Amino acid sequence: MIPLPSADTETPEAGSEAAADEGRSALLEALTTELGDALVDSHLLPGKDLWIRVATEAWGSTADYLRNRQRFRFFDFLSAIDWLPSPYGRSLDAAVDNILEGKGLVGDGDDEGDDPTTHAPSGAGAGAYAGGETRFQVFARVYSLTTKLGVTLKTDVGNLGDPLQVGTWTGTYPGVDWHEREAYEMFGITFVGHPGLRKLYLPGDFEGHPMRKDFPLLARLIKPWPGIVDVEPMPGVADEGDAAGGDAGEGAA
Repeated sequence: MIPLPSADTETPEAGSEAAADEGRSALLEALTTELGDALVDSHLLPGKDLWIRVATEAWGSTADYLRNRQRFRFFDFLSAIDWLPSPYGRSLDAAVDNILEGKGLVGDGDDEGDDPTTHAPSGAGAGAYAGGETRFQVFARVYSLTTKLGVTLKTDVGNLGDPLQVGTWTGTYPGVDWHEREAYEMFGITFVGHPGLRKLYLPGDFEGHPMRKDFPLLARLIKPWPGIVDVEPMPGVADEGDAAGGDAGEGAA
């Protein structure tokens, strides 16, 4: 358990970044001691947050440790991510995509080694904070109302062709039920031990998992996403520009 200061101990102001970073460091040290080799990787960004990546088999026990021994009683969310760059590429690029791609933080779908059926994508940025070794990851966030700290947990759940599964958190955080069902439906990841793993949104006979990068969402090609296409300027902006140009022209004349 992260040691809490006594009433007589002078500590940094509650809520300050110094106090938060001290708490994050203590938590990471406690997790390292508790999990041993099951703590695969971690990343502590001072003043921001803590990320940890744990072995798949330690996913459930890590949740139990955080909730019952470190007082991380508040479950925030759980989801999954497919690190594969889209094999379909992009029909239209948003400006932010071009910037990230130039920095090597996203792929263009054509990188050598980016096999959509076998393994994780290559290239910088794969796995982000605390890394990753497989195409699919499950990640979740929990929060301590006592220490006012949060931690983001990640685990690798395999590539296509491998069993995409991890233990359920429903016995530790009941609120995870809906989140695991969504990840099961959208990514095809099985949460072993979940009491009612069934679809939330799609018809029962629907085939495929729409959040996988290799699932063809034809609507994205037929109708561009809002925010990517050029839009007309806000009313009045063009008029102000014309007026300024007109004044300048009159002065020059």
